[in-house]
Amino acid sequence: MIDEIFDQHYTDAKIQGGTTCCPGCGGPLFWKIALQVLGPNTIVYGDGPCAMCALRNIKVPHYGIHFSFVADGATGIAAALRAKGREDITLISSAGDGATADISFGKISAAAERNENMIQICVDNEAYMNTGIQKSGLTPYGAWTTTTPMGKETNKKDIPMIIAAHKVPYVATASVAYPVDLKRKLEKAMTIKGFKFIHTIIPCPTGWRFDPAKAVEVTRLGVDSWVTPLYEVEEGVLKVSRKAEAKPVNEYLSAQGRFRRLSEDQIAYIQSEVDNKRDDLLAQDGKKIIH
Repeated sequence: MIDEIFDQHYTDAKIQGGTTCCPGCGGPLFWKIALQVLGPNTIVYGDGPCAMCALRNIKVPHYGIHFSFVADGATGIAAALRAKGREDITLISSAGDGATADISFGKISAAAERNENMIQICVDNEAYMNTGIQKSGLTPYGAWTTTTPMGKETNKKDIPMIIAAHKVPYVATASVAYPVDLKRKLEKAMTIKGFKFIHTIIPCPTGWRFDPAKAVEVTRLGVDSWVTPLYEVEEGVLKVSRKAEAKPVNEYLSAQGRFRRLSEDQIAYIQSEVDNKRDDLLAQDGKKIIH
């Protein structure tokens, strides 16, 4: 069946227009950028989060069972490709923040431990947006959701570093606000055999509470304030991708209604956490952090 798959689909890798995503959603933008890099010889496994509704409009083979089977479904495809001796196909496994950090984390961890030959992507809009904006393990501290009406009381899981600790060949964070960096990291991941993990922040105007026209602007503020820093870990070596002078965290927080209830003490706490993370990343830049 693997041999015949590509005869049944378009041979280009462009996304069609007209998705069911909300205005300003970063999902369609991410997949447009990603598919330009990945090309037609790509199979995508993944479904669930609303930011991935754009997948239904792509012109490469796309499969999904349920977001509780993230990495499992792709593992089966990887096994079929190995059995057929197909090394010319890029396999993508994709999931939202809830599936990645919560529902299917054990399955992603298992695939990483086995070093399955796939690129696992986390499409992170920082809450269960498609089921009513409930908090996930990747919802940041202080953020409003329907299940944290006074703001989340715990910090966001550091999934990229957790996956890096599995000693996989490649882990990277990326952003649609910096497409050149995103493309470079996808291109690199395609050349590496084994398990690769790319964590990308996807803006959600509906859940984050901002003007859809400012989606890229708000997402860029996340990177430039170091709330969502860009870096990669290749064969255990950390490299910071963007080292710009940090903008105040409050510029990012104040641009979103989900943080409107934050007190000055909470903002100061978030700033200190971000400062500590930035200092740690810069101190370890160019060093082997996973042995």
